[in-house]
Amino acid sequence: MRRENTQTLKEVIALFLEQNPALSWKLAETRLMGAWKNVLGQPMNHYTTKLFIRNKVLYVTISSSVLKNELMMCREKLIMRLNEEVGKQVITDIVFSG
Repeated sequence: MRRENTQTLKEVIALFLEQNPALSWKLAETRLMGAWKNVLGQPMNHYTTKLFIRNKVLYVTISSSVLKNELMMCREKLIMRLNEEVGKQVITDIVFSG
C-alpha cells in the first residue's frame, strides 16, 4: 500500500536545498567549476592548473599564455555560457593568471 504523503527524491533534495541557501550556492559553484571542462573541452582543461571561485569571481590559472590571451578576448561569452550551464548567475567575472 502506498502512503499519501510520499515525495520523490528529487523533490526532497530540492526542498532541502531551498531550506539551506548556503549549501545550494556552494553546490552551484561546484557545478560551475565542473562545467569548465564541458564548456571548453578536454584540451583546454589540460592547460588549466587551478580553478576556484571567490566573491562571484572565477579565478583560472592557465599554463599557456597564448590560450590565456585567447580566453581573455572572449571573457563575456565564457561567463554567459558557464552560468547557462549551471542555470543561475554564479559568476560575474573571470580573472586569468599564469
